Amino acid sequence: MLWGAGFCKLEKRLTSGRENHEKLFLFAALAVALAVTVALAAVQLPVPPETPGEARAAELPDEPENAEPADVPGEAAGEPPENGARAWALADSHSGEYLAGENASEELPMASTTKIMLALLVLETADLDEEVTVSEEAAAYADPLYSNVGLFAGDRLSVRELLLASLLASGSDASYALAGHLGGGSTGRFVDMMNERAAELGLRNTRFENPVGNDAPGHYSTARDLAALAAEALSRPEFREMVGTGSAVISTGDRQIPLESTNALLGSYPLATGVKTGTTPEAGESLVASAASGEESYVAVFLDAEDRFAAAEAALEYGFAAYDREPAVSEGGRYAETPVPYRRGESVELVAERGVDVLFGAGGEVERQVRLPEELPAEAGPGTRVGEVVVTVDGEQRGESPLVTLDGYTEASLWEKLWYTAGGIFNREE
Repeated sequence: MLWGAGFCKLEKRLTSGRENHEKLFLFAALAVALAVTVALAAVQLPVPPETPGEARAAELPDEPENAEPADVPGEAAGEPPENGARAWALADSHSGEYLAGENASEELPMASTTKIMLALLVLETADLDEEVTVSEEAAAYADPLYSNVGLFAGDRLSVRELLLASLLASGSDASYALAGHLGGGSTGRFVDMMNERAAELGLRNTRFENPVGNDAPGHYSTARDLAALAAEALSRPEFREMVGTGSAVISTGDRQIPLESTNALLGSYPLATGVKTGTTPEAGESLVASAASGEESYVAVFLDAEDRFAAAEAALEYGFAAYDREPAVSEGGRYAETPVPYRRGESVELVAERGVDVLFGAGGEVERQVRLPEELPAEAGPGTRVGEVVVTVDGEQRGESPLVTLDGYTEASLWEKLWYTAGGIFNREE
């Protein structure tokens, strides 16, 4: 009996020891898992060293697999043509980029080219089909002293009709009707709006004192500013349609008023697309002209010119000969390939979300640079934005397109991250 009791005590002690050992092992495993989890939450695992930033992007080819390189224009078209204007400028109408000119930043009277700003504000803030009643103030400009279309106080026309009269026939009576309407009955308030919009557009050398361009102290612009303003206005389809129209007819309800464009280029130069003439005693004969051919489109501005139409045609032709607009980035083109976070051997292709065209002259050097973030998203679906491809011409940035993932990827699991990090540690030790 004594032997049997002793055996039972020994068995119980051994069993208790095994249980304690198993508990100790389980506790140790749980402690290790908890420590790893806390460390990951507090510190975060490092981004895989292969994840690209600027340096990785520099190793990529200049062209995507499915895009053709931009062609550089051939021989330069020589110097811009001479003209007798007091100031002039040539610009790309897509971007407003200044290309050539003389005295282009000199502040000068601008006459009725002022109405480009009036038109831009009208198109940005008004309903073209809304009816406007011509005020006494506006009708007072239906006078031989001013360019006008013969409006009477009380005439009712649509905003669209008044804008056509302002742009085609340069009707100051129509322009004052619009200014008063949009200024809440105050022409001065509308002029303030014009100056505020000029500041927003970065036209630092432009100031308005009236809505039509009558000579006045403090009413001025530059050829360069007017080119940028015209480019902004030409970005609106309604403006392009109006300034490219040679003639139109508007109605006051009791009579028809024919309109003829004052821009002679529309009838003499096949590539002409607009924009606006202007003439006053102090400004002389001025012109903002535009022309387009294929993907190229230019704006030429002449202030106080001897022969504004001939000068504008020559300058626009120079633009077509001296510059080319070519695709530098193709929509959907593959411009980078980057490793998926925490997964060795897996990568995702990045494609351009949109195309980028650039304008450049003879000998211009077009370059692309891929810029990727230091850390990629933990997960991404197809079309997720990751970085950008930037286009420069002769070192100056001319455009960019976001890069998006062609295919998606899921976030790595905790154990994939641990395995990746451990592998990185062992590789460094070797």
